[in-house]
Amino acid sequence: MGRLEGKVAIVTGAGSGFGAGISRRFAAEGAKVLVCDINQAGGEATVSSNPDLLSFHKMDVTKSADWKATMDAVLQKFGRCDILVNNAGWSYTNKPTTDVTEEEFERTFDVNVKGVYLGCNAWVQQAMERKEGGVIINIASVGATRPRAGLVWYNASKGAVWNATKGLALEYGPHQIRVNSICPLVTGTGLFSAFTGVEDTPENRQKFVGNVPMGRIGEVDDVVNACVFIASSEASFITGVNLEVDGGRCI
Repeated sequence: MGRLEGKVAIVTGAGSGFGAGISRRFAAEGAKVLVCDINQAGGEATVSSNPDLLSFHKMDVTKSADWKATMDAVLQKFGRCDILVNNAGWSYTNKPTTDVTEEEFERTFDVNVKGVYLGCNAWVQQAMERKEGGVIINIASVGATRPRAGLVWYNASKGAVWNATKGLALEYGPHQIRVNSICPLVTGTGLFSAFTGVEDTPENRQKFVGNVPMGRIGEVDDVVNACVFIASSEASFITGVNLEVDGGRCI
């Protein structure tokens, strides 16, 4: 028996990076997963690793109509949805705040904050109606509480997710719905260059470990492992937690 046997999950931004890793591991632990991404090629590549348990659904997390279609799809295909992973995220390239355009600011908050708002609103009603509880996992960032220059508005968007995670946990705890976030350090994903403003090379990665007690940047599996634990019954009394997966960076 896998740790998520019999569960059904939605994972957004699942065509690459954390989302792809989370989807594959959830399936390996026995869950059925609706793999959601605006990038069809990426989403289908994720599904190809386990087509029996993974199913692709194209969506834009910033559109309420897409969220309605997503919930219709997961309920039609799997009959229920126990877990929502709000992973889809976006960032402009690290640069002076005065160089951030209005369009970049809006897209950052649309994807990172509005996407979580729409996702939670779309998912939570069916979870309450089933009266069996459920799990929401939001992917935030260490930048939510330890912001740095160059990514001010990205970090602010993740600060909103950090705060909303606690509020949602308080509001939906009586329905046995747990809400937590994972707050990763910069990791070796496709967003490394955007976050750091430099090319993703071994030499450049090394530049960002000086203030990390464990001496490395994050890996996708660090976040994936945390998500599996939080989604599982092993974490049944954990809610409202913003879990830093950062090698001690936020100490």
